[in-house]
Amino acid sequence: MRTDGALEMGSMEQSLLHSGTDLVTNGNKSDLEAAKRLAKRLYNLEGFKRSDVARHLGKNNDFSKLVAEEYLKFFDFTGLTLDQSLRFFLKAFALMGETQERERVLIHFSNRYYQCNRCSIPSQDGVHCLTCALMLLNTDLHGHNIGKKMTCQDFINNLDGLNGGKDFTKELLKALYNSIKNEKLEWAINEEELRKSLSELANNKTDNAGSKTSNRIGSSTNPFLDIPQDPNAKTYKAGFLSRKIHADMDGKKTPRGKRGWKTFYAVLKGMILYLQKDEYKPEKNLSEDDLKNAVSIHHMLAIKATEYEKRPNVFKLKTADWRVFLFQAQNPEEMESWINRMNLVAAMFSAPPFPAAIGSQKRFSRPLLPATTTKMSQEDQMKSHEAKLKQISTELTEHRSYPPDKKVKAKEIDEYRLKEHYLEFEKTRYETYVQLLKEGGPEILNSMENDAAGMKKSHSSPSLNQEMQPVNAKVKRNVSERKDHRPDTANNKQKS
Repeated sequence: MRTDGALEMGSMEQSLLHSGTDLVTNGNKSDLEAAKRLAKRLYNLEGFKRSDVARHLGKNNDFSKLVAEEYLKFFDFTGLTLDQSLRFFLKAFALMGETQERERVLIHFSNRYYQCNRCSIPSQDGVHCLTCALMLLNTDLHGHNIGKKMTCQDFINNLDGLNGGKDFTKELLKALYNSIKNEKLEWAINEEELRKSLSELANNKTDNAGSKTSNRIGSSTNPFLDIPQDPNAKTYKAGFLSRKIHADMDGKKTPRGKRGWKTFYAVLKGMILYLQKDEYKPEKNLSEDDLKNAVSIHHMLAIKATEYEKRPNVFKLKTADWRVFLFQAQNPEEMESWINRMNLVAAMFSAPPFPAAIGSQKRFSRPLLPATTTKMSQEDQMKSHEAKLKQISTELTEHRSYPPDKKVKAKEIDEYRLKEHYLEFEKTRYETYVQLLKEGGPEILNSMENDAAGMKKSHSSPSLNQEMQPVNAKVKRNVSERKDHRPDTANNKQKS
């Protein structure tokens, strides 16, 4: 019977894996031999599951790097295209773990592919750039709740100048695009094995060190977009909310049939807002629907929906991926409480943004906003937000100083408006974060935890007043709703 990989590892492998750089030197043959033994067992799944592999390859220490290098030597990518090699690689194990760990695994893959095919792509950086581009393209073309799909020309334009200052060949990029479009990337793990491995990982970490662990909620299409679910996360607020989905990912307007109001029992736990259909029971496991409805609040902004007139006590929440939700609270006090608590949690724990996933001087691209929790102290977190606020304010001023000429193409005007819309939102978000942290974020949050810890179970939903609008008021689309979509383009205006 196959036992847990951590128990099966020899003493040499265990000591090196946990000691990091203290015991490892490039000239130590015993370290190399230990890495080779562990890599062979990981590849052959001797005492390990597919879901165990990534966390042994992605750690940031010298021994893990040795293991990853030896592991990749079992793959011969010679003569294969990059997409073929990536598919082959991802079918061998489950790409799981924190964002940084998964990125390190892909770096090791890129290095190995370059070693096997030095003539196809001129540099390791070029291979890694294309690898990341394929992962993100896979999400764009095959993910859920995506707006307009990326075209082949978009894909080519986004990679302008990223091949060591030069362009990748169009033939290469077209072939890669069509490959991902015709067949999405798959991960080698089934749902049952995933759930079992996550449960075991949580139990092992809790038993061994009392440390926190993270499961993942979200898209199985691309683990870089998953939401970290920490079973030990603190609860900051709970209560009934009505929700309306107003805009899908990237600000695309939600289809009419999916915009209705629904009432949930909301629980703000860690950086996730859980929306449960049933009454609140701390001991009850979350259902599939509960997990599907969960919203990650990292890098989000909640504000009062002052121009929404159809219901009282409504606030709107805009997420990191530009989805927009409207929430109705029971009364004005509860509305303000939800707004402040969600903004404060996002301000304190959102990790610093990554650079834009695929850079381009021709097309505006928002930076990637990681769902992981920041590793910074609160003092450094404040400095980071202040620096971003200063940077965004400067960019917005410069952006407005050079508006596009009226004679330019409509596409360029659209890009200008999209970037301005993004900068305005980010400026407001960072202003809110900085203000909350200056007012004493940790102290306020501690009092929130005490309030949440003493909350009572509710067995029925309190009435959410929906009859506050005048009897003869005309039902119309609110100005606040229009502002939350992507900016109107010239083409859209001509059609309307």
